[in-house]
Amino acid sequence: MPEPTLTQFKTANTFDPRGLLTRHRNYFLSGATRSIEWRQKQLIALRSMMREHAEDFYEALWTDLRRSRTEADWVDVKYMTSEIAHVLEHLRHWMEPVPVSTPLMLTPSHAKLQFDPLGVGLIIGTWNYPVMLTLSPLIAAISSGNAAVVKPPDLAPATSDVIDRLVPEYLDRNAFSVVLGGQKETTALLEQPWDHICFTGGTTVAKIVMTAAAKNLTPVVLELGGKNPCIVHSSANLRIAARRVAFGRWFNAGQSCTAPDHVLVFKDVRDEFLKCLKETLLEFYGEDPQKSPDYGRIVSLHHFDRLANLLASGTIYHGGQHDRADRFIAPTVLVDVPLDSPAMQEEIFGPILPVIEVDNAEQVIEFINARPSPLGLYIFSEDPSLTQRLLHSTASGDAGVNECTLQPLIHDLPFGGVGNSGMGKYHGEWGFRAYSNARGVLYHSTKLDVAGLRYPPYNQHQHLRELVIPS
Repeated sequence: MPEPTLTQFKTANTFDPRGLLTRHRNYFLSGATRSIEWRQKQLIALRSMMREHAEDFYEALWTDLRRSRTEADWVDVKYMTSEIAHVLEHLRHWMEPVPVSTPLMLTPSHAKLQFDPLGVGLIIGTWNYPVMLTLSPLIAAISSGNAAVVKPPDLAPATSDVIDRLVPEYLDRNAFSVVLGGQKETTALLEQPWDHICFTGGTTVAKIVMTAAAKNLTPVVLELGGKNPCIVHSSANLRIAARRVAFGRWFNAGQSCTAPDHVLVFKDVRDEFLKCLKETLLEFYGEDPQKSPDYGRIVSLHHFDRLANLLASGTIYHGGQHDRADRFIAPTVLVDVPLDSPAMQEEIFGPILPVIEVDNAEQVIEFINARPSPLGLYIFSEDPSLTQRLLHSTASGDAGVNECTLQPLIHDLPFGGVGNSGMGKYHGEWGFRAYSNARGVLYHSTKLDVAGLRYPPYNQHQHLRELVIPS
């Protein structure tokens, strides 16, 4: 991996994070980032960057993750241009103040809710989707009129280098910078008093980020993932369920925070579902998935070794082949998996799927509620009453019915976790609001000021106050 570099603030061995923040904050305080024209210009420039350098991103994503062009378009390159188009279409409406009614005692008056930018944000991306999970929060920051410093993931060095090279070419350098590096650089950045921090990653690092943010009372968005359960009910269309579960689990070689982590399948359809799942995997990736052009690789040898150790958590029903030199682990289905096994104690985040047999809905609800709230909850069922019961009796950041993994691609849906899977939501208008201060403003005319309604002495005109003060 090449030595860490900085887009702007470079020295021999160190950089000046405080100076970086001060420079961007001074520019923000000048008011330059607030106009809709500035925001639109930056968004259009970012979209041009993605379009004009799509090949650079395709090549980098292949280098880092062996991601095919089709998958890169789904979640990175064309996804980004689609999200920017959505924001540009709705931005003027989102920025409009929202009128709020006022009580009779404040007549004549009116109030409104206006959305002010927070200031300078820090965006810490992650390696599994190094474009989307780095630049999508940047779209939110721009739409709200903020400046930002972007820290791409060090585990995806090729993609991070492309971001580092292109962002200063296309965006306003007074408002945006990219910082490369690892733990040392991230730690130095977290010591600064940012106006907002967006972090995507695991719970262990998230606690460090939140602790650092608390020192300056900095608001955070934390997108953390978790062990997402997938329920396959007796009423489910098993063939379609198998195809959609397979797509969601083995997209990006299972390295997705929204992917199904394990399947809870009802006992009477277990064998048929497993049969459909195996047939689907053979259809998707062939007899030798290592040769499939559509199947990715594990990001690093460290993660490969961790995942290889999880293969012993149950009986291999399908798959299990692995090649450390190629960072390849085949799409693998485990059965007879003890609940205290390693695969059921940590987020798998890879191409291994435990399938666990359950007897009834009560067992499913008890199973889910006994564990930390996941980022995603997926239900395959043709029984609406069962579906609603499961949704109403459990908690998750997002959910899908007869679908999984893809809900972040819907621009109008809020994306984020709850509890152990994170806090705060973004994408679309939710991203705009995450990076905004919803500022309530009361405008009270001086043309009328009835003393008896609000000022002491209170023992006078009590009957008037009772008429206008809500009880």
